[in-house]
Amino acid sequence: MREDGQCVRHTTRTRFRVPVNIPGQHDKYQRSRWSMASHIVGVIGGGQLARMMIPPAIELGVDIRVLEEAEGMSADIAASGVGDYRDLDTVLAFAETVDVITFDHEHVPQAILRELVSRGIPVHPGPDALLYAQDKLQMRTKLSELGLPVPDWAAVESADELGAFLADHGGRAVVKTARGGYDGKGVRVVSDASGADDWFLALAEDGRGGALLVEELVPFRRELAQLVARRPSGEMAVWPVVETVQRDGVCAEVLAPAPGAAGRVAEAAADIARHVADGLGVTGVLAVELFETTDGRVLINELAMRPHNSGHWSIEGAVTSQFEQHLRAVLDLPLGSTEPRADWSVMVNILGGPSEGSLQDRYPAALAAHPEAKFHGYGKEPRPGRKVGHVTVVGGEDLEDVVYRARAAAAFFED
Repeated sequence: MREDGQCVRHTTRTRFRVPVNIPGQHDKYQRSRWSMASHIVGVIGGGQLARMMIPPAIELGVDIRVLEEAEGMSADIAASGVGDYRDLDTVLAFAETVDVITFDHEHVPQAILRELVSRGIPVHPGPDALLYAQDKLQMRTKLSELGLPVPDWAAVESADELGAFLADHGGRAVVKTARGGYDGKGVRVVSDASGADDWFLALAEDGRGGALLVEELVPFRRELAQLVARRPSGEMAVWPVVETVQRDGVCAEVLAPAPGAAGRVAEAAADIARHVADGLGVTGVLAVELFETTDGRVLINELAMRPHNSGHWSIEGAVTSQFEQHLRAVLDLPLGSTEPRADWSVMVNILGGPSEGSLQDRYPAALAAHPEAKFHGYGKEPRPGRKVGHVTVVGGEDLEDVVYRARAAAAFFED
């Protein structure tokens, strides 16, 4: 205990390798992790979400450090270590150099998350919340217990159980693996009890057992996403609900706000997101992916407990971007305004990129043709279907014009 009454946690520090020479960074490693000179946020995962946290961290005067899975990833410029997020010693060594841990993805094992918490290391979102983003069956169970609107669902452990669900739901359903899966992976529509036999076999061979999640095939008119940020002290802020356009299971475009959603739909989406964040104890940014059904319901599809593709528009389109807000939230700082800066913001993902060369090769022509567009490259090599960047255009009353200009700008990077 210090003379001013503040507790100081004494730890045995392990020096963490610094592969990227950021000016002054090595010296900062010699400072106490509890220095009042700056906040130090540690991000596990070196993808584009971590990359997009870097500019607002600089603006806020926050020291951001990244544990990347391999050298040269999207957030490499802020990487202070390279290592396996599934290895306890690696994660602990990284965590000892920062004030708070947050994430670029939800894949860090529960055992490691709980060990961090047991050692008094702040983790946001914490393991009790992240569990529901890591396991879809746990998520569906908890949301149902909270009385939140979800598709009809069941946990199935065999083809017979899947067949019984199909018989009760018109002969077609959606099957999902409980863990893993994103951008259309780990999800399939089936119309026969044998439609998931390979996944049942994989579960059996794994030796740990388990079940698949099966859901009704929801008749929806469109997909929506509602982002909310929540501080550990409980303050919450929501952005306008957005419409997401999917292609081959991958988000291709985001329209903010969702056209025609003002009123009941927007209120329902915001209310759902607040209840999810509060009910699960989420800290940081939470994305709630939703179905707007043909009969007017709003149902929860998926959850992501981190900044999300559906919120990239907020970098230019909102007073406070999802990335700045996430940093504020995990540091328990007052949240910023989520008000839109214009009538419409349209974000278009660059999927795959050019078949030859890099995104940078296309910049001269794209920037000249669309000076009103904002281009974000993720530092990734082009590959079919891969998210390698995005384009955002913010504009006035004519949504169709904003959509056209965003698509036209993104087209410069795709063959």
